[in-house]
Amino acid sequence: MPGREELPSTIARSSKKAQRTWIKAHDSAVQTYGEGQRSHRTAFAALKHSFEKVGDHWEPKEQKGPSDKQAARSTPKQGKTAGGVDANASKQHLYDLAKRLDVPGRSTMTKQELVEAIGKANNRKTAKARS
Repeated sequence: MPGREELPSTIARSSKKAQRTWIKAHDSAVQTYGEGQRSHRTAFAALKHSFEKVGDHWEPKEQKGPSDKQAARSTPKQGKTAGGVDANASKQHLYDLAKRLDVPGRSTMTKQELVEAIGKANNRKTAKARS
């Protein structure tokens, strides 16, 4: 099925460029790997190189590059990811993002704790947007 028809809701709420990035990567992956999870993982890995998840949508990153260890793999496989949070960003960037998302306790968190807290806040915002 073409990527345009399988567009996840968080990407549908994002910029046209984010949508094009995901669709192009998804459709290319389908040609290479066939339909299924692997094509979706590949499309998300491509998206994470230029975008990060903020709340219920994706925004351009300040610097291009993989957002976590999984996105850095040439062939993404199932495993733990940062869920769209740019885990390679600076602690200050993560703190600022946590502030935008109103994450409590952010001032005392480590970088890894900020990544996890932002991921949880993103999931809550996405769930709220779906309902």
